[in-house]
Amino acid sequence: MQALSLVALERSFMSGGAIETEAALAYARNHGLRALAIARGDDLLLEEYGDGVSRQTSHPLYSGTKSFWGVAALYAQRDGLLALDEPVAETIEVWRDDPWKRRVTLRMLLSLTAGFAFGGLGAAVPTYARALNMPLRDEPGSRFTYGGIGFQVFGAVFARKLAARRQTPHDYLRARVLEPGSVRVADWRKLSDGTHPLPTGAFLTPLDWLEYGRVVLRERASLGPCFEGSQANARYGLGWWLGAPGAPDGLVYASGSGGQALYLVPSSKMIVVHFGKSSSYRHEALLKRLFTLG
Repeated sequence: MQALSLVALERSFMSGGAIETEAALAYARNHGLRALAIARGDDLLLEEYGDGVSRQTSHPLYSGTKSFWGVAALYAQRDGLLALDEPVAETIEVWRDDPWKRRVTLRMLLSLTAGFAFGGLGAAVPTYARALNMPLRDEPGSRFTYGGIGFQVFGAVFARKLAARRQTPHDYLRARVLEPGSVRVADWRKLSDGTHPLPTGAFLTPLDWLEYGRVVLRERASLGPCFEGSQANARYGLGWWLGAPGAPDGLVYASGSGGQALYLVPSSKMIVVHFGKSSSYRHEALLKRLFTLG
């Protein structure tokens, strides 16, 4: 299903260059395309679907789910609920007894520099209690290690801060960020203790994830820390990847396994959603084909 003729988008000019759809679509089709949607601001420019997916089909974001939590943390900071640079140990008392854990901040958790080893992804996401008990492998702030454990620790801290409101982190995310932006989460998987994970688990339709991209672009000026790298990894912010070869300056993106992606180009208000099912899909390959830089 293709909702808009490619002729209308063949050379849609943007700040710093143009977008070219034919090569990008060919690449996506050859690498398990399930959905590709492109918008500029409020204008939906292109939709294409494959493998039985339509605009009404909810799809797992996998680790693309991480992109919600830096945003939620900044809203919560604005609401006086937390501060990015506060130590976890201010809320989790047992962490005060560990010389490394007592130095870990919420920012480190969300930038994946807290010191946890690789893990906590897919079906191995730990519950809050288990995540809090996991040891650190590295000195806090010294190393970037991709995984889901830090996000679960952030969830444990955030849940305690929200307890007086009788909200969960996911309740807060929906009420404060998603619903005001007309973003609907179709489903969210549960862990063994009945809670929803933070690093993965959300299911959205292609257009709902695109709408989330619009929310982030509208609030871009107040979400700066989400898009600042760390000393350990200049290309990763708070749940967002920063830049890519062949992409316009300022591009940021959320990424999930199998080719799930939400690409944002603030300078042109360009939003691209990709859903796929292939381990061979590469963000850089699609972006090089999509963007022609001038």
